[in-house]
Amino acid sequence: MGGADKGLQLFDGIPLALHTLKKLQQQVGPTMLNANRHLDQYQGFGVPVWPDVLPDYAGPLAGFITALRHCNTPYLVTVPCDTPLFPADLVLRLARALERGGHEIAIACAPEKDLDGHAVWRVQPVFCLMHVDLLASLERFTASGGRKVEEWTALHKTVAVPFDKAGAFSNVNTLAELQALRSEAGPHG
Repeated sequence: MGGADKGLQLFDGIPLALHTLKKLQQQVGPTMLNANRHLDQYQGFGVPVWPDVLPDYAGPLAGFITALRHCNTPYLVTVPCDTPLFPADLVLRLARALERGGHEIAIACAPEKDLDGHAVWRVQPVFCLMHVDLLASLERFTASGGRKVEEWTALHKTVAVPFDKAGAFSNVNTLAELQALRSEAGPHG
């Protein structure tokens, strides 16, 4: 995004992070945000805002640790701010999958086209629901240098939950991708 704070870029007339927060709030109880800059702007969204507890912007797992340390419920669901078209039944479907198999983590997956144009299922590791008692495991993993969500979740009983809609987990990393996503979503995201 050329140094711009991705979560504050407008989508459907509101910041991406606020759009995501409002959509998530329709599916869960208490919510919070993990942000490392522009905290005053994020605090204006009306929920607690927590910066990473790990130094050096250690990636999504740093956000997971931060959220797990502040989570007051038995489960934590995570969604990134740059994927505003995620399903309205995301949490319900992840929770059902978690309950069915006695799993510790449920992760979304969705079809995407590979380089040859064939549909393949791709795991969306930052869209996950997990037991909060996994905090100690995650702290050990990151203390040993681990930074990849998939490597940490592979250490636990994890279930991939398929979502059929291609593009439901499309994320934006550039202003051009944000514009394309606006066009794809139509006037009401």
